[in-house]
Amino acid sequence: MNGLRVMVVDDHPMWRDAIARDLSEAGCDVVATTGEGRQALRVAAAVRPDVVVLDLRLPDLSGVEVARGLAASAHPPHVLVLSASGEQDDVLDAVKAGASGYLIKSASREEFLRAVQRTAEGDTVFTPGLAGLVLGEYRRLAAQPAPDDGPRLTDRETEVLRLVAKGLSYKQIAERLVLSHRTVQNHVQNTLSKLRLHNRVELVRYAIERGLDEE
Repeated sequence: MNGLRVMVVDDHPMWRDAIARDLSEAGCDVVATTGEGRQALRVAAAVRPDVVVLDLRLPDLSGVEVARGLAASAHPPHVLVLSASGEQDDVLDAVKAGASGYLIKSASREEFLRAVQRTAEGDTVFTPGLAGLVLGEYRRLAAQPAPDDGPRLTDRETEVLRLVAKGLSYKQIAERLVLSHRTVQNHVQNTLSKLRLHNRVELVRYAIERGLDEE
């Protein structure tokens, strides 16, 4: 995790400091910490973190509003929500706002650091049990799929997309297809660009709407 630029947004000073300390000890560069949503948006634009660790309960803006603002910024970081809440509405609202992952605060230090690393690599990361909740909601929304009249993907892009929809990490996809991790990331980025999507969560939804997770 050496060199990974991380920003921590949490309104509890002791918790915020503990997270920052764990990240620093793991080799991350903690570029900023704050307890307010509006300040988080201003600071993130200036320091350009790779990952923002974000709490949902903030005194001014909600974490969902912050995630939405970060996703719409000129240099959107990956967002990992770290919250005490495991409520369905909180999880789904955060994901729909652009969060790449959602971790409950009861996670261990090792689970948290691994989640930050995977988030930086472009993976979607959820506390066990929450991934199924998100995929289930997307399947419900996809009950009446839109016509498949979008841009054409290459066979390899479609193959990677199918494995993304099945929940495989980039590392697992690379091993399955005998490709490098970088090549898999490039295929995903090309697919996101073609489909005008913003993150891996939106990509999973697109794939599920077309039944690629069931093939």
